Amino acid sequence: MVSSKDVAKHAGVSQTTVSRVLNTPELVKKPTLDKVMNSIQELNYIPNALARSLVQNKTSTIVLLSGPLHNPFFVDTTTAIVNYANSKGYRVNVQFVNDNNLTEAYATAIEQKVDGIILSCILIDDPIFGRLEKMDIPFITYNRKHKNDRHFVEIDNFEAGYLSAKHLIELGHTNIAWVGGPLTTSTFNNRYEGFLKALKDYQISVEAEYIIQTDTSKKDVSRAFHDLMQLKKRPTGICAGSDSLALYLMDEAIYANFRIPEDISLIGIDNVDISHHASIQLTTVGSISKENLGLMAIHKLIELIENKKNSCVKITESVKVFDRSTTRRV
Repeated sequence: MVSSKDVAKHAGVSQTTVSRVLNTPELVKKPTLDKVMNSIQELNYIPNALARSLVQNKTSTIVLLSGPLHNPFFVDTTTAIVNYANSKGYRVNVQFVNDNNLTEAYATAIEQKVDGIILSCILIDDPIFGRLEKMDIPFITYNRKHKNDRHFVEIDNFEAGYLSAKHLIELGHTNIAWVGGPLTTSTFNNRYEGFLKALKDYQISVEAEYIIQTDTSKKDVSRAFHDLMQLKKRPTGICAGSDSLALYLMDEAIYANFRIPEDISLIGIDNVDISHHASIQLTTVGSISKENLGLMAIHKLIELIENKKNSCVKITESVKVFDRSTTRRV
């Protein structure tokens, strides 16, 4: 098996020079660089990536802890993260995580030797945050953030919840339901708080039976929809805590022969790619810039990795309503 020592001898240079060519070619003069590269090609030398990573203290690997793929938000963001990281020479080890298997996912991520960690599964009070800050590895959360308010990229979730309710109110709705997810996450918690604030500001009473927090599964969202539709005074509009929940609710409405928006108006939050599909046209709230949060986060993470900075990323994107076809005036 050809070694770097063989390459050095063939090229007439030191083994240190071969190492420089492999690791920092921009610091090597062109004639020497060409000579070593020609020897590598002629000898069919394959560098040992593991050995290089030990020398450089770099693995060119990032761990991504993403939410489940039944949510199109995570389809969009995972694709963006992996594609961008690959274009920058990084491999991405992806785990799709539910809130009930966080411990195992964290253990796997922390035990690996990686250059950075990007995660969307952190809880508001998650103890993992402190451990991550003590590790000498850059990390960033996206979509969700910890109560310590550091190392995150998000949309303005409070404002998103506020605008979703305000949109329905301005269309004349007063019987407005909320179908959200676990309040242990900043995303759903802040969106719900924004929703409540809008109702309070517009002096609309909060009906307890109109407020449903789900585990975000299709089964639980189905239960929520049917519970709402069986009420004596049905809501005329539903604010869903995410586009994923809104899409599940649309399915349930269609199967139950309810027309959207004629029978019930529906608005989501996130503005995922599929929400503006011609056959869906979901009214939703999303980032004004339409920037993919996963792409923003991986940009920042790789900057942290390569610039060796201990900067604390704190990005909250402004939001607006994308008014499409699933809401109407009453």
